[in-house]
Amino acid sequence: MSQTREDSFTRVMGLTHVTAGGVGVIIGAGIYILIGPATEKAGGLVWLSMLLASVLCALTAFSYMELSSMFPRAGSEHEFARQVFPSWVAFITGWGMTIALAVASAAVSLGFARYLNVFTDVNEHIASLLLLAFVCFVSIMGMQHAKWLVIVLSIIQISGLLIVIAVGAHHIGDVSLTTGNGWGGVLGGASIIFFAYIGFDEVITLAEETHDPHRTIPRALILALGISTVLYVLVAVVAVSVLGPDVLALAKHPLTDVMKETLGGASVKVIAGVALATTANTTFLATTAASRMVYSMGATGVIPSWWARVQDKRSPRAATLAISGIAMGLSLMGGLQLLAAATNALIYLMFLVVNVVVIMLRKQKPNIDRPFKIAGALGWVPIIPCLGIVATLLMSQQLEFTALLAAVGLLISGLIPFLFHQSRSLRSQTLRHGS
Repeated sequence: MSQTREDSFTRVMGLTHVTAGGVGVIIGAGIYILIGPATEKAGGLVWLSMLLASVLCALTAFSYMELSSMFPRAGSEHEFARQVFPSWVAFITGWGMTIALAVASAAVSLGFARYLNVFTDVNEHIASLLLLAFVCFVSIMGMQHAKWLVIVLSIIQISGLLIVIAVGAHHIGDVSLTTGNGWGGVLGGASIIFFAYIGFDEVITLAEETHDPHRTIPRALILALGISTVLYVLVAVVAVSVLGPDVLALAKHPLTDVMKETLGGASVKVIAGVALATTANTTFLATTAASRMVYSMGATGVIPSWWARVQDKRSPRAATLAISGIAMGLSLMGGLQLLAAATNALIYLMFLVVNVVVIMLRKQKPNIDRPFKIAGALGWVPIIPCLGIVATLLMSQQLEFTALLAAVGLLISGLIPFLFHQSRSLRSQTLRHGS
């Protein structure tokens, strides 16, 4: 049985806080790593790959905006899927996103530990566990305390990229920005950079803690994506201008190399400090989003309702502890690469589900209130979600077959506890009716 969700959380988030959270999770460690491989594909046109990847993400972002204005719930993808699909499909959707976020928390926390080694000699696993424990504590305290931390860390993230842009701006014009490896190279670069934008959807998990979520969440989502796009394109322009496309393509630490080239070796610690803020913020936001997904599934009855208990209107403590524990366990494992690749496949699946739900709801519930509605349709079929499906399928062609198999395995594993819970619920209902 589902529980009431009225005032389960204290609404403390405004447009600034939610937008900062969106920017914080989009501008993760990806830009510090992926710009090199993307340049190898696109050459000097890597900035265009950045822009193209943003446009392709925006196609699906519009679907998230329409659905979040209609159903401003913490469960996002799970909440959307349950509007049109059977409960087991909605559960699989929520389960897939939960696993993806838990793996992201573990992987990014290890990234935090590696950057910490720039300042002090510390065991990476211990540093990762300490960060995850701190993140768990902050998340349990609730967003009324954490919202300012998110803003501060997001400002540091943005400032880091602005520093890179500022120190290299005078090099613009040294290298051609209009020659590269052709349209095929630009598309190949976009498929790599696409992963640097993933995460914009996590702002929706804050819906039940946000004032006027029908309006605030869609606006925050598009603002976060827009701010990140401008920063990414400018960083790409500067990085190519400072290092040249050939050097940038081979750089293991591209933005660090840009700083070294312009300011010298002492600047390495500046980027390392920004990276610490980036990875800490991303770990916190991913953990929080995953706990809200578990909360949503408990609140709708697809898993036991005690997972949806919110202590003092702050946080779903059991869900937060469980996600943090899973992330800690994963961080102690080796070989997270396959799991990380599988989560990318899961996120592509989430994008497909969200676009399909928008299209189906236009047919099934044409008169439902849509505070934000995607413009443009052929009959009742909205055009942009269809393009979002095409874009997602196009980008998913870069996934490896082993990652797809791992993703399928993760999804199937979730059916076991779901079926067990459903059978117990059915037996309980039968006994109650029988008595």
